[in-house]
Amino acid sequence: MSTLKKLQSYMVGRKALLPAALVLSAISSIFGIMPYVFIWFIIRELFNAGIDSSYNYITAYAWWAVGTAIVSIILYFIALSFSHLAAFRVETNMRRFAMQKIVRMPLGFFNSNTTGRIRKIIDDNAGITHSFLAHQMPDLAATILMPLTVLVLIFLFDWRLGIACLVPVIFSMVIMSSMMSDKGKQFMNSYMTSLEDMNTEAVEYVRGIPVVKVFQQTVFSFKNFHNSIIKYKNMVIDYTKMWEKPMSAYTVMINGFVFFLVPVAILIINHTGDYAQTILNLFLYVLITPVFSQSIMRSMYLNQALGQASEAVNRIEDLTEESSQLVLSNPKKINEHSIRFEDVSFTYLGSNKKAVDQVSFEIPEGKTTALVGASGSGKTTIARLLPRFWDADEGNIFIGETNVKDIDHKELMNNISFVFQNTRLFKISLMENIKYGKPYATIDEIENAVDMAQCREIISKLPNGLNTKIGTEGTYLSGGEQQRIALARAILKNAPIVVLDEATAFADPENEHLIQKAFKKLTKGKTVLMIAHRLTSVTSADNILVIDEGKILEQGTHKELLKKQGAYANMWNEFQQSVNWKIGKEESYV
Repeated sequence: MSTLKKLQSYMVGRKALLPAALVLSAISSIFGIMPYVFIWFIIRELFNAGIDSSYNYITAYAWWAVGTAIVSIILYFIALSFSHLAAFRVETNMRRFAMQKIVRMPLGFFNSNTTGRIRKIIDDNAGITHSFLAHQMPDLAATILMPLTVLVLIFLFDWRLGIACLVPVIFSMVIMSSMMSDKGKQFMNSYMTSLEDMNTEAVEYVRGIPVVKVFQQTVFSFKNFHNSIIKYKNMVIDYTKMWEKPMSAYTVMINGFVFFLVPVAILIINHTGDYAQTILNLFLYVLITPVFSQSIMRSMYLNQALGQASEAVNRIEDLTEESSQLVLSNPKKINEHSIRFEDVSFTYLGSNKKAVDQVSFEIPEGKTTALVGASGSGKTTIARLLPRFWDADEGNIFIGETNVKDIDHKELMNNISFVFQNTRLFKISLMENIKYGKPYATIDEIENAVDMAQCREIISKLPNGLNTKIGTEGTYLSGGEQQRIALARAILKNAPIVVLDEATAFADPENEHLIQKAFKKLTKGKTVLMIAHRLTSVTSADNILVIDEGKILEQGTHKELLKKQGAYANMWNEFQQSVNWKIGKEESYV
């Protein structure tokens, strides 16, 4: 009932359709039984009077049988139409509401959840609820009502034969109930988890095919993908084997009702001597007893579908239950663009160690602060707490005098430009990619951003200039060229705060030189928080923070830190030594 209540909350404007579908399906099931009764009347007339004398009755019963069957079909069709309309509304709203929550999630949510997993959970699970509501739910009424109607009929005609046909049904129900155990629920959970894992690994495998081909590896080089398939296969085989004997026993028992009816019918004939009536009743029981079989199978499928729907709803809710960035009732504006961290701490979900530990620093408006340190020291986490990829567990982050948590998400994003080491360009034209920074920018503004980002050389060599489409249907750019296009996008946005996260990490020397020139254009007069692993790019920063294990180890300008002869000085010396490395002349051993 809790699952149905959850699903009903998505039936905005169509809540009445599902109950109507159930009622119509119930009436349809009653009409669906009537043809069996009219066939029995026809057989009775043939037994009692023969074809010639009962022709009119037989014809009437035949037409009634056809008529009730047609009415049953029409009512069931209407019931399915109603249930489908309700199911489509639920499926649509589940996707819409889930995506509305997803887009309000902190940006860090998308780092911890792959696109394949998000798509699988939202898209496929919404489809599962559609199948349950559209097909299984209308059968619920029939599953309950048809056995009750048949139960009345079998005791109405001959209670002894009725008891005989119920014996295998009761045994079948006992076997079925033993199969509908907690193991089934556990399997459904494992089954859907395995599908998500395979979907995620399949996406990763497809993305990595170029690497596989370059290094002449096989599919088995992607062990996670292969293992997820094997795990799924083993789980399904084990579950199938678990059902093998119970399902075989159930099938034999539910279809063996004749072996109970015929001996009882013979005993009744021997006791009463009434051949005609007993054989006539036997025909009726042979006709209607399989209805129990259908009802039990329907209940099994319904229970399985309900379990799937329940798991589907729970998975969508689990995905979207993470605290989203709420729409503020009284958001505050940003009036000044200095940045201040006050005793900020943050721990990733599932970790026992703080990624950021009591960090405090200030960046005056228009100044540049650089974060340096070893990989995994917490530099990127600090930078991403500012635009609220995640919210700090302790402490506060301010832009001007306004806490970032009090700033509307759209306002916050409008005031910050990002340039990350992993550039993402869409498979559309270069102009459309650049215009993401400012959708209503004029062509002159775009051309100016291209020049400032040192992209003119890239544009001039493309067949259609800015209108060249990149990606699978167009032109491919190198990592450094993509980075410069991303810089043009950030320059066009012209936000007063800039976050640079190792933006030259994958650039060759030529592109790095051009990117550094673009940085000067991008950051001029802006408040900048930058992360760099090449220390030459931070020497001109107004302040340098050396980060180690989530803490600020030391800070100051490049010259100040060198004088301290501390961690930064050691890093600088090591960097200078690596720059001066030369490959010596190999000795000849000929």
